[in-house]
Amino acid sequence: MNTQQSSPENKLGTMPINSLLFHMAVPIIISMLVQALYNVVDSIFVGKLSEEALNAVSLAFPLQNLMISVAVGTGVGINALLSKSLGEKKFDQASRTAENGLFLAAISGAVFLVFGFLGSELFFKVQTDIVSIVTQGKIYLSICSVCSFGMFFQVAMERILQATGRTVYTMITQLTGAVINLILDPILIFGLFGFPRMEIAGAAIATVLGQIVAACLNFYFNHRFNTDVHIRLRGFRPSRRIIGAIYSVGVPSIAMSSIGSVMVFGMNRILLAFTPTATAVFGVYFKLQSFIFMPVFGLNNGMVPIVAYNYGARKPDRIVKTVKLSICCGVGIMVIGFIIFQLFTASLLRMFEAEDATGAMIEIGVPALRIISVSFLFAGYCIVSSAMFQALGHGVLSLTMSCVRQLMVLLPVALLLSRIGGLHVVWWAFPFAELFSVTLASIFLRRIYQTEIRPLYQEIPSAL
Repeated sequence: MNTQQSSPENKLGTMPINSLLFHMAVPIIISMLVQALYNVVDSIFVGKLSEEALNAVSLAFPLQNLMISVAVGTGVGINALLSKSLGEKKFDQASRTAENGLFLAAISGAVFLVFGFLGSELFFKVQTDIVSIVTQGKIYLSICSVCSFGMFFQVAMERILQATGRTVYTMITQLTGAVINLILDPILIFGLFGFPRMEIAGAAIATVLGQIVAACLNFYFNHRFNTDVHIRLRGFRPSRRIIGAIYSVGVPSIAMSSIGSVMVFGMNRILLAFTPTATAVFGVYFKLQSFIFMPVFGLNNGMVPIVAYNYGARKPDRIVKTVKLSICCGVGIMVIGFIIFQLFTASLLRMFEAEDATGAMIEIGVPALRIISVSFLFAGYCIVSSAMFQALGHGVLSLTMSCVRQLMVLLPVALLLSRIGGLHVVWWAFPFAELFSVTLASIFLRRIYQTEIRPLYQEIPSAL
């Protein structure tokens, strides 16, 4: 039987773009908002313990972000290659892409398991000599690293579902993991209902248990409902060609997100020179901004398979319309975020203020968050553009944007401002750096259109 001729056209190539993007992105946006919620609640509960505990979680963020970067970057590569294969009607390659993606998830989990045992304490000692922060941070990060396999499998299998248009199932799995985390957080942190009081260890355990349950659900949904790919682990052999294709998109994405870890690490070092409270404020900012950025990332996750599929199917009109609509939506979301950060700054910060912080977080945090949020006005355009580059296999362009913004502009400018203007002007480095990203994104978008999209119209005379 010739499956390439008998299989019906996937909805990614037929459904009207407005409806398709809504159908693909909204479930992911909802689930990501819930994830953002439990990240924030996690920090709120930890903040009730002490400012040192909140600082420990904040200083752990670069390494946690690195784990997420590896998982999501690999997932982007899986998503792009799998969607493109389906668009080209290469169904066997799509299934093999899924299998190799799970193999890469297992390898990634093993690497961070080793780090959890050997490197967690050193990671904190490099940043601070405050014993209580090092001790609590080591406990928190060790648990998250050793049990990171749940997160790696969860993300990989969610991307497989998303690549085939089954975003409702990813919403269910992410919501389930988030709800488990939300319920277990106060119980394990404070020792409710007869459970022992675990404090910061309880926050880490609640997180990894939610990820493991979500991974198990993803296994079930892919096996039971995903008819576009068939994962057969028996007799599996890694494919160098497929892994290379996944990482050709995934590595730039991993590197791009990992640069964020380097930026946060560097900013923490700059801020610690002023006061540990400044690093707590910076950590709180990253928790709060996830409510604004997560919907845009969800939009991107809905957009990437649409763009990749229609590029494989040689349908340029659908690619252009998807990107334009995504940019409009992304910019709109970020404008709303800017307004919220400007009007409700103090109220947002008070949710995290530890009992021993004596108002310092409000004093430092209000001007900080208002200044940083100016960058939101430019970020939506840049984020969507970067995802479009990844969908078409040009992850290096996304990596270039991220390198320039965070390493070549943001950190040097932040260091310079800290020397000449003090703590309250350091935060202007964020909007300043984002302006550079807007310029690069516009240049790269024009180049991609001329070299990748416009030639497709020449293949379809009727589309001219």
